[in-house]
Amino acid sequence: MEQILNLQHISYTYHTLEGETPALSDISFSLNKGEFAAIVGPSGCGKTTTLRIIAGLEQPDSGQVFLDGKDVTSLEPNQRN
Repeated sequence: MEQILNLQHISYTYHTLEGETPALSDISFSLNKGEFAAIVGPSGCGKTTTLRIIAGLEQPDSGQVFLDGKDVTSLEPNQRN
């Protein structure tokens, strides 16, 4: 199957005046064309942060985001199609 989304080893930490809060630690998953997926979990587990990274609204501390086989990790949201 054709892979349309691939997250590889994504990590992200929020930096605030109070300190650092890890939000994601080594997250990896992929979706193939025609698949349907949902991200579920309790409040604060990183669901929204994961979606913001996929959309390009946040940059991960480490890891890569691939859309249609292209590394879009450092691209702005309007450049991701």
